[in-house]
Amino acid sequence: MPLVRYRKVAILGYRSVGKTSLAHQFVEGEFLEGYDPTVENTYSKTVTLGKDEFHLHLVDTAGQDEYSILPYSFIIGVHGYVLVYSITSLHSFQIIKSLYQKLHEGHGKTRLPVVLVGNKADLSPDREVQAIEGKKLAESWGATFVESSARENQVPHLKTNLVTWLTVSFLTHCLVVGMLTQDIFIKVIQEIARVENSYGPDRRCYLM
Repeated sequence: MPLVRYRKVAILGYRSVGKTSLAHQFVEGEFLEGYDPTVENTYSKTVTLGKDEFHLHLVDTAGQDEYSILPYSFIIGVHGYVLVYSITSLHSFQIIKSLYQKLHEGHGKTRLPVVLVGNKADLSPDREVQAIEGKKLAESWGATFVESSARENQVPHLKTNLVTWLTVSFLTHCLVVGMLTQDIFIKVIQEIARVENSYGPDRRCYLM
């Protein structure tokens, strides 16, 4: 019987970028159409990755801004982070840069287990942040980047050219798990393992 490993993951970002929608889609498998602004909520789900099982405890935080002081509860005991912005809001993208800097200072590490998510990809006609900008920011952190749509439950770029993406995945040693929003949380497990393994081989996967 596989050992179940506990992983606490905090979801941070500006208000109304879809943090709760991503968490709810991952745990419940459905898009949450309407809900009150989050104060703070938690979700739990056990997932299997290879031969290992992980109990994910997700902390869905209230929206932060550039003036937010991150509590110690966002630092102590947290294994990894999902940092979310909306591709339709340049301001939310700028906030993410500030949040990462505060997390970096709080942890005192040169690398953090982070997945950067450009959410609301289904609203691409209203885009204010290009995918290349998210990719470059994640690269500067040594993190993973994806764009997603919690509404459509997909990482959209995978859908259009699976053969090409599988080829790229093979060449970059990325693990292909699926094409759903849930893969964001699979990737954060992988990021946690990568950082815990003393900055081992680079296994990032950038989706463009």
